[in-house]
Amino acid sequence: MSSSSLTSSLICTRYAGALVDLAEQGKVVEKVQNDLSVLQDVLEASEELSEAIFSPLVNVSEQGGVMEELAKKGKMQVLTKNFLGVLVQNRRISALSGIITAYEKIVAQRSGLVDVCVQTAEVLSKERSNTVKEKIEKVLGATVRLEEKVSPEIMGGMVVTIGSYMIDDSVSRKIERLGMALKPGVNQDSSVLNVKEV
Repeated sequence: MSSSSLTSSLICTRYAGALVDLAEQGKVVEKVQNDLSVLQDVLEASEELSEAIFSPLVNVSEQGGVMEELAKKGKMQVLTKNFLGVLVQNRRISALSGIITAYEKIVAQRSGLVDVCVQTAEVLSKERSNTVKEKIEKVLGATVRLEEKVSPEIMGGMVVTIGSYMIDDSVSRKIERLGMALKPGVNQDSSVLNVKEV
C-alpha cells in the first residue's frame, strides 16, 4: 500500500471510529449506518449529484447546502447530519465512501461479526447461500456477514476469504495445480495425483 493510500485509510478509520463512538453513546448505531447506506446508494445512482458534492471545484458552502438538503430529505439522524457537515468543513467529504466502509467494519468488529467473502463462478441461490453461511458460522463459532462475489474465471467451486486468510477451492486453482504436477521433471506418481492413463 502506498503512503498516500495508507494515509487515506487512516483518515477514514479515524473519522469512522469517532462517528461509531458517538453513535454508541446516543444508541443510534444502526440508524446512522442506515443513513450512510442510503446516502451512498443515492450518490452512486446520480453522477450529477456526486459531481456537486465531490468535485474540488465546488466550494464548501455549496457542498454543505447539498449535504444538508440530502440529510433533510432522507430524514437522517441529527448525528449523521452534523457529521456530514464536519466532513464538508474539514474538506474530507471526498473520503465519504471510505468512511462508510470503515464505519461498517468497525460496527461489525464491535458486535462480534466476522466478514467473510465467498467467490463463486455463478450467483448462489438463496438456499445455497444460507447453507454456505451456516456451515462457515459453525466452523468459526461466530456470526458471519457474508459478502458474495461472482467471478466466472474461477470456473467452479469457491474461494473463501476471511480476513487475511484465503481458502481457494476453485476449479481453476485445481487445474493449475494439476498442470504443475504434470510438468516434465515433476514427480508424476499416478497414485499420488489420483489420475490414470487412458
